[in-house]
Amino acid sequence: MNVFDRLSKLFKAPPAPREIKPLPEADVPHALGALLVRVALSDKQYAVQEISQIDRVLAAYQGIGPIAAAKLRAECERLEAFAPDTPDFAFLLCKSVSYAERLSMIEALWQVVFADGALKDVESDVMELTQSQLGIAPEDCAAAKAKAQTAAHLSTSK
Repeated sequence: MNVFDRLSKLFKAPPAPREIKPLPEADVPHALGALLVRVALSDKQYAVQEISQIDRVLAAYQGIGPIAAAKLRAECERLEAFAPDTPDFAFLLCKSVSYAERLSMIEALWQVVFADGALKDVESDVMELTQSQLGIAPEDCAAAKAKAQTAAHLSTSK
């Protein structure tokens, strides 16, 4: 059974959060990618800048090239449709990776949010919920958001 089939099966009938078992390490990049796509779609717009940022995040996270990252993102886009509600999805990742890795994920999610140059209320709401379910301390969330916002501002001012 491939990664997509395993994650799709898991997401079709998600167990109660307390029953969620950690993901196998090989499935974490797909889950992260699907969550990145979910956040990008939260405002009902999927901007080219967001897609490009997701590709960059996945390439860096996996240590892969741009073509492999685009292929991984395409798999994650399909997977996102089967993913559970965002809180359950984030909680699944919380149980699967270390705090430091989850904090990096929060920064990556904020990078996607800021990629299109506009922060919408719905994106803030989704991020607040996601950060909470990932178990990240509020001060760490604020620092990750500020870092991503600064990076986005610097990239648009070039």
